[in-house]
Amino acid sequence: MPIFQDANGLSVKFFIQKDLSQVIQAEVCETITRQSLGGRVEAKVPRQGYILVQPGTAEEERLRLCWTSADRPERHFVPYTYVEACKIAGMLLKQIFVENGAPISMHIHPSIANVNVRSALAQRILHSGGDPHASAQSARVILADPHTEVFGHLVKTNQGVPDKFIESYLWVKKCIERGSVVYTPLVYKNPGGRRPGEERTQFTGEDEEHLCKWIAEKIPYKETGGRTGNRLYQQLCDLGADPEYAWVSRHTWQSWRERYKKNAVRLDVMIASIVERKKPTPGEKGQYGYVRQAESKPKRTRKKRTKALDAQSVMDEMDMQMAGIPTMGMHPHQNLQGLPPGMGPGMFPQIPLTVAQPLDRASMRRSPAEEEMDEEGSEWMVRIGDAEPPTWAKRKSSAEPEDQNGQKRARTGEAGTPPVIPPPMSSELTPQTLVAIANIHVIDQGIRDIAKEFRFTVEEVQEYYDKCGEMGRTRTRFQKMRQQLSKFEDDDE
Repeated sequence: MPIFQDANGLSVKFFIQKDLSQVIQAEVCETITRQSLGGRVEAKVPRQGYILVQPGTAEEERLRLCWTSADRPERHFVPYTYVEACKIAGMLLKQIFVENGAPISMHIHPSIANVNVRSALAQRILHSGGDPHASAQSARVILADPHTEVFGHLVKTNQGVPDKFIESYLWVKKCIERGSVVYTPLVYKNPGGRRPGEERTQFTGEDEEHLCKWIAEKIPYKETGGRTGNRLYQQLCDLGADPEYAWVSRHTWQSWRERYKKNAVRLDVMIASIVERKKPTPGEKGQYGYVRQAESKPKRTRKKRTKALDAQSVMDEMDMQMAGIPTMGMHPHQNLQGLPPGMGPGMFPQIPLTVAQPLDRASMRRSPAEEEMDEEGSEWMVRIGDAEPPTWAKRKSSAEPEDQNGQKRARTGEAGTPPVIPPPMSSELTPQTLVAIANIHVIDQGIRDIAKEFRFTVEEVQEYYDKCGEMGRTRTRFQKMRQQLSKFEDDDE
């Protein structure tokens, strides 16, 4: 059956725009009237048929204004290429993109980047009665590529605009194949919660009985705590795959927890009756509130370390030993009583010159170098205690002046005062002894510095330091004393 004939065998009528070129009119007329197609060209605008125009021209606009009528719905305006499109399609293309006699305005979005696709899409819309040249603001339908991010943005932006639709470019083909325009339906998105009139799953007495049995099994005694914790009910719902616990799937774990929490007073009575009936043993496996007792570890006894004597105690003990005073049982910071006049801890310059008990050289372990030396034949012998000095240390008699009694006089210093002679030093001083001696010099120097800085006598500073035994405390005291003295005003003459 020819494509340009209706069901009754009548030819479809066509009117060609008069200002088209003669070549175009001749070709279109020949195609329509071809015997295989069966159409007919009219000299006037038919009451029912197709008006072939050139889109975008003034004559096309005039024809639309003059011949568009609501009581002539079977009169259609199509581009003159419509004839060739029907010939290629093998059918009379329906004018489906028409609403109230006017073409549906459409906008082809730039997201459809392929130029050939855009051109073919526009021609297909034109041949089916639509207008593909509308702007995005005025278009009723916006065609875009659904595989781009902008498509979702367009849907979200225009979903609240009435009579505006965002469609895929494939939508045009689907409508032509269907023979009618069907927009993509909007589906209501449930914002959550129950629908009006819909009831949630209500708790039954059987549900509460199951819940009480579970709690009685896991936490039989409320005083252990944990009945309102999340984990108890999460573990309950994890058993939903077990046929024995199929009832837990009726509610979420949050609902089970809230059911107990809001009805704790009543449900606790039911739990207590179940516990009284079953009498579970506290600490059974699987119960909350009872955990496996940790293995006891053997208690380790720590040995007390002997506290090392501080520098002050070492200094005091050395002073007392060198003075011949026993030190057994005395506290390191205990004030010394009964010492000779001017003798005190930290007073190294006032230590007597002789040691009460001489050192026993034989009882001391000698160094490897000394063991190899011959003591008798060595020319580097040293004086030990009160023993006779070695030969090399003896001075000639003429070198020392004598007094009237024949005794050698001690040499005087520059100021005529007796010099301070250090105690005899052994060739085998231990590191502790050297540290103590160094500390003695540091303490004496500190006392002199305090006396000089705050303009007090050395004896005054020494006396207070002997009492407290702390250099910082001594310095603070004399600093405050000088500050108090500075506040006194001078007496006027």
